Amino acid sequence: MTAQAVPLARATVDAADRLVSADEPLAGLHLRCGGELPGTVAIPALLEQVRKARAYGLKLARVMRATDGQNQVTAWVEIEPQADGVCQIALRSWQAVPLPPEDMAATAERRAAIDRTVAEFTARLDAGQGVLAAEAGAADLVDLAERMRAGPGLPWTDFVTIEGNVHRQPLHWRLLDGAVIAIPGSERSWRASLFPQASPGAEPAGFELCLTAETPLAETLVAPSAVLPANVMPQNGPGLVGRDIAPVLRQPIARIIANAETIRTRLAGPLADEYSQYAADIAAAGQHLLSLVEDLADLEVVESDDFNTAPDRIDLADVARRAAGILGVRAQERGIVIDAPKQGEHLPAIAEFRRVLQVLLNLVGNAIRYAPDNSQVWIRLEDAGTRARLIVADQGPGLSQDQQGKVFEKFERLGRSGEDGGSGLGLYISRRLARAMGGDLSVESAPGQGARFILGVPADLLASRPTTAQQPQTDSAQPGED
Repeated sequence: MTAQAVPLARATVDAADRLVSADEPLAGLHLRCGGELPGTVAIPALLEQVRKARAYGLKLARVMRATDGQNQVTAWVEIEPQADGVCQIALRSWQAVPLPPEDMAATAERRAAIDRTVAEFTARLDAGQGVLAAEAGAADLVDLAERMRAGPGLPWTDFVTIEGNVHRQPLHWRLLDGAVIAIPGSERSWRASLFPQASPGAEPAGFELCLTAETPLAETLVAPSAVLPANVMPQNGPGLVGRDIAPVLRQPIARIIANAETIRTRLAGPLADEYSQYAADIAAAGQHLLSLVEDLADLEVVESDDFNTAPDRIDLADVARRAAGILGVRAQERGIVIDAPKQGEHLPAIAEFRRVLQVLLNLVGNAIRYAPDNSQVWIRLEDAGTRARLIVADQGPGLSQDQQGKVFEKFERLGRSGEDGGSGLGLYISRRLARAMGGDLSVESAPGQGARFILGVPADLLASRPTTAQQPQTDSAQPGED
């Protein structure tokens, strides 16, 4: 045997596709791709070849291409299956080329999008990492969501255990991004992802927290009826979507989307353009289906006979600023400026904070979707006596009188094109939420003049009256327009 025949590295994969041993540099690539040692092969191209070799019962020699987010790796691997399902791997060549900085940034953005998709728990945090809202998508996280809702403003780290960390919490968000955590009531290990909501170069105005698990929840442990808070669960009727279908479908659909995005963005290696487009179509269809499932679950909740909200004394200006921070990045991608109430502006009201935030995120999200690039979206306060109002205005195509009459109906996509993939339920659900809080949601618009969506809730008459809120307007001119 010549020196050239000696492999650069060896590895062993068991019959369950677990990499049980590996030499460098293969071991390092596996770990950087998110794997554990021992653990399921995390290099997609290698896993595919191992499974082929085992299925064919033949020794395979192939070029393997992969990326770890920093380098594009090209290697020659030989995979030889054994009688017991074990595969022996010999690495014969290895070349790692650093990705350009812009490619690294794009890769990080794509991985962040995938993390958001497969997350089984999401929370909105303020600038100090205090909890604003929390939603669980798995039965073993319901208790966490309820405890967070019961402690608004407390750091999210008060509700979990960060493995290997004994420092005072919360740490700087960059140190917590990617942290492995344990959650009381869940036997699974979790990874936290923190996404700052801020303009480039500015301090974060808040964060989106996503928790993802490497292993799915065992089907026998799923209790779908527990996923939504008890005070909004319908007690009458079958509760087919919210209690039975949505909790079961969320995670598999999310994984379909994540896998399709991995293929589309070539994170697993080079791919022909047409196959990348096929994967993009799969991901888009999956996103549409997931949005529809979520909206149908919300629809079931707001239409239940016993649906109610938890009114509290809130500041609509504060809610508006938080919504602008959350959606600021999405707006910046299209050059849209969100003009929200400034610090120092206040408008006290009686309503449920997370429901007002939910409505406002829908209104501002719609405004960003339909506004032209490089335009503005305004969020204005209005003191109307016994009513406190938030107005969301855009510079989009506007709505005719006929469209305004239909815009709050079920499955109506703003009376405009449905190409964005929305379900047409957002505004219907938002109006139901507004009315459940003793308020209402209306629209003022004209073709070519944008749209003004007005959320009104009961004013907090016992609080000191604001001095910066606008008085009611009688025309439909956009804020900031002549």
